[in-house]
Amino acid sequence: MLCALTDKHSGTSNVTAMTASEKRLEPSDNYTGHVEPGTAARRTLPGATIVKASVGPMDNNAYLVTCSATGDTLLIDAANDPDLLIDLVRSHTPKLSLIVTSHQHFDHWQALEAVAAATGAPTAAHQIDADALPIKPDRLLANGDSVQIGELSFDVIHLRGHTPGSIALALDGPATGEVTQMFTGDCLFPGGVGKTWQPGDFTQLLDDVTTRVFDVYPDSTIIYPGHGDDTVLGTERPHLGEWRERGW
Repeated sequence: MLCALTDKHSGTSNVTAMTASEKRLEPSDNYTGHVEPGTAARRTLPGATIVKASVGPMDNNAYLVTCSATGDTLLIDAANDPDLLIDLVRSHTPKLSLIVTSHQHFDHWQALEAVAAATGAPTAAHQIDADALPIKPDRLLANGDSVQIGELSFDVIHLRGHTPGSIALALDGPATGEVTQMFTGDCLFPGGVGKTWQPGDFTQLLDDVTTRVFDVYPDSTIIYPGHGDDTVLGTERPHLGEWRERGW
């Protein structure tokens, strides 16, 4: 799945909110990179944990990345099901330090306002996509910035094409066992890059993904996309020429 219906840019979710007593996102410790809709799984690294949850009718992935040393936590994409995400945060994160939105498409921020209000966490997004979000970000991001969460440092990678201000976040260092963990939103999936609409956008996106991701990071880099299963750069790298030739 390369975009998981991200061409639907209007309307609101008709999912009925459930209280925590009716349904919960209780993370499994059997992390495979795949989560079924309405479930969550936890990956434990030497100095961090990653909880991946599938929320909403478009099966968006929301990620909680927690620094084991300090308890500080980053939420990537408060996408949907605000009650479930708020309960997940309160149950499994000592401190929500920041919410980052990967890009402006509505399916990635429908729970943003509610989660920010309930937790008091500040928010961040790329400066180009910021105006399309339901609340003004507390921090505007740009390519090359660093996001510090406890002892974890995430590099901001601007990947143009799916939207003008899409970003990926890359985490590496001792906390990850020196294996880069990269959260790519809708820019990179197993099997290709995200959907584009305007002439030139596909070339722009593939160029950015090539020069800012594949040319910089090793094959061992784990990719956590905005929808669907994880992958690694080494699996995708041999297909870059094929993607460019087919045009999507």
